Amino acid sequence: MAAPIVDAEYLKQINKARRELRSLIANRNCAPIMLRLAWHDAGTYDAQSKTGGPNGSIRNEEEFNHGANSGLKIALDLCESVKAKHPKITYADLYQLAGVVAVEVTGGPDISFVPGRKDSNVCPREGRLPDAKQGFQHLRDVFYRMGLSDKDIVALSGGHTLGRAHPERSGFDGPWTQEPLKFDNSYFVELLKGESDGLLKLPTDKTLLEDPEFRRYVEIYAKDEDAFFKDYSESHKKLSELGFNSNPSAAKAVADSTVLAQSAFGVAIAAAVVALSYFYEIRKRMK
Repeated sequence: MAAPIVDAEYLKQINKARRELRSLIANRNCAPIMLRLAWHDAGTYDAQSKTGGPNGSIRNEEEFNHGANSGLKIALDLCESVKAKHPKITYADLYQLAGVVAVEVTGGPDISFVPGRKDSNVCPREGRLPDAKQGFQHLRDVFYRMGLSDKDIVALSGGHTLGRAHPERSGFDGPWTQEPLKFDNSYFVELLKGESDGLLKLPTDKTLLEDPEFRRYVEIYAKDEDAFFKDYSESHKKLSELGFNSNPSAAKAVADSTVLAQSAFGVAIAAAVVALSYFYEIRKRMK
């Protein structure tokens, strides 16, 4: 399918969809599964063959029935309510936007989002996503295949601060953190505590402590949430754009709209300051 034309109307629809996703995710407490949907649509990318990736193919029955995608039909159906109102937006853009908003709504970092992904009906073969029962070499094999780094692996693992495992989907049960609807660095804090807290620790979680390079990032992120947020934002953006060559004009349009919004916010703040100063002077004169 052809890539969408990212013009002013498309950006307008993206902004409307973003607002609707914020409301939907906040009201339904579905941030974890929306983030998982975005990750699983993107995480099938193969840098060598340039197949898979964030192209909306997970909406097809063949792919959402892969074992690793168990339960994601719930997120796909939730996204349909937004898609129905904005049919111009591609599924590929919608799913990645949902992941960005899921992080934002739960208190996580802002993630730059550039639209323009095209949809595909070609489903990658099963087995490209990480297996929670495996160790650090498996993680490297999977993420290196995508073109991601050790830092990306650990930063993205921190996204498990949201949500919980469900036995009917993965065979595992329980949350990773005490507040599974809050995006923070507690995944790393809990990981370093060990088994005493009763929270979930998958083999792929524990292996982050076994490999020296992985553990180095775990310790950094446990101590410094700002460092985690910065690296997570960058790694999430990379994951969401695997195999996606964004149109320069689309990126510029997004940047321009962001600057415009920031300028409008700045003008509003300045006006408020002027108004407060004026009333303060009036009150001084009345005393």
